[in-house]
Amino acid sequence: MPEQSQQQILHKGAEWLTKESQPGETFIPESFNEEQKMVKDMCLTFLHNEIFPNLDRIDDLEPGLMPSLVQKAGEQGMLSVSIPEEFNGLGKDFITSTIVNEGLGGGHSFSVAVAAHMGIGTLPILYFGTPEQKAKYIPKLASGEWKGAYGLTEPNSGSDALGARSTAKLSEDGKYYILNGQKCWITNGGFADVYTVFAKIDGDKFSAFILERGMEGFTQGSEEHKMGIKGSSTVQLYFQDCKVPVGNLLGEIGKGHVIAFNILNIGRLKLCAAALGGSKGALSTTIHYANTREQFKQPISNFGAIKYKLAESAIRIWVCESALYRTSSWVDEKEKELLASGKPFNESLLGAAEEYAIECAMLKVFGSELLDYVVDEGVQVHGGNGYSAEYNISRAYRDSRINRIYEGTNEINRLLTVDMVLKRAMKGRLDLMGAAMSVQKELMSIPDFGSEDDSPFATERKLIRNMKKAILMVAGAAVQKLMMKIEQEQEILMNIADMAIVVFHAESALLRAMKLVELNGEDAASVQVDMARTYLYDGADQVNKSGKDAINAFASGDEQRMMLLGIKRFTKAEPFNAKEARRRISGRLIADDAYKL
Repeated sequence: MPEQSQQQILHKGAEWLTKESQPGETFIPESFNEEQKMVKDMCLTFLHNEIFPNLDRIDDLEPGLMPSLVQKAGEQGMLSVSIPEEFNGLGKDFITSTIVNEGLGGGHSFSVAVAAHMGIGTLPILYFGTPEQKAKYIPKLASGEWKGAYGLTEPNSGSDALGARSTAKLSEDGKYYILNGQKCWITNGGFADVYTVFAKIDGDKFSAFILERGMEGFTQGSEEHKMGIKGSSTVQLYFQDCKVPVGNLLGEIGKGHVIAFNILNIGRLKLCAAALGGSKGALSTTIHYANTREQFKQPISNFGAIKYKLAESAIRIWVCESALYRTSSWVDEKEKELLASGKPFNESLLGAAEEYAIECAMLKVFGSELLDYVVDEGVQVHGGNGYSAEYNISRAYRDSRINRIYEGTNEINRLLTVDMVLKRAMKGRLDLMGAAMSVQKELMSIPDFGSEDDSPFATERKLIRNMKKAILMVAGAAVQKLMMKIEQEQEILMNIADMAIVVFHAESALLRAMKLVELNGEDAASVQVDMARTYLYDGADQVNKSGKDAINAFASGDEQRMMLLGIKRFTKAEPFNAKEARRRISGRLIADDAYKL
């Protein structure tokens, strides 16, 4: 298959909302190079050899088992993919590091532990540490000799991270910061060697510190008993006059929020990748069960109701993958652009992640809700057996639920999606209001009934353009009507976010399908085209519903009537036989006895 051209047009974050993208400038997973394919295979092999045979032992929190597995992953280079070579890392690109998160994403509790270690356990020090701090900690974190954890959440501050009550005060001799307080829900907390912990210096300067296991005044609670991810270590941390050397201050005093929020941008995208990997594994399990379970003298995979569930799961997986790697490529290209301009390593990746923070938030929402859908339908296909601990789908179901809560709840991420777009518009980074005004003018004008475009996918592309207009119409009118009060109208903001999430993912899937047709021909890409078209067909109704709900919440009279007509016009999809498309998709899944699309 031809390699993806690196001469891509790099769009700014959220610019897809006001501009049209082309298949040729879109990175797709089919363009992974040979090394990237080998990395993914290595991760999947590790799960099959080291994790799946030990899932019960992991869930029982067998002492020493999880740390040893994290270290084994380190010995195979999986923990150090994104670590620069100067710190004994492999120094690979952002796409490759995303592939690792996806590849290890189906490992249940292990996936949580290893993702926390590679992400929030390592990256704060890598990006914000002094040369001395990096030299001391990063090589051992990269190898897995030391394990990392991250202490931000407190009993009274979850989504409101800056509301933390833990305090730090400089000792009289100026050698230590004295920490007091506690942290909760700390992944890897029971066995980690190194912790990034946040506290307020003098009660108001939110700052970050590097703590080590065994520091005076630093203790931990017992393991939490959780609904899912039972094998991941989750404890509370306690600081009672904990003495932290002044050299362990991470970053600048009072700038802890910069560390916390920048790391979350990357974490959200990587969580989507892990959820994608888990979804593929769960669907493959479900397909195989449907093929082998017989009722009424035939495999249940023969039944239309089951085919629908298999196909719909596959569609959402494929759509998620399309958007994930489209965004990962943007982050990768932006990082390279910033490096070429002279920016240091840490500022380059953090700057790239900030540029696409909106897309990262949307991916987190879509990926976590995708996994919940796939495992829920997986349990349903398994019937009563799905409720039995003897079948692994029940573990997948329990493990999935946490993903909609951590790395920022999905509600927070929906609100952030719209908030960041509006702030960029106000700062001139995104021409949102200009585009919204153009849509308003179009609504007031007579529709253009000129010659129709008869090029391939013209109908689908027009629908994408129109759905973007629907977003711009609703968002623009809501801002004009509500002004500064809009941040209090969370229901409306989440309606707009849901519209944006659907359209971004629908466009990503369509661009991927178009590119595959260009590369391989229509016959070879027929199932992928079916998936893109089915998601787009359903997505138009979702955008219509979210748009109507928002309009009805803030508009009335003639304005309301005009916008309701507009939302109907902008979400009008051509008739499409989704049932037959899903039948074709499920036929491929059933024949492969797994998800291999």
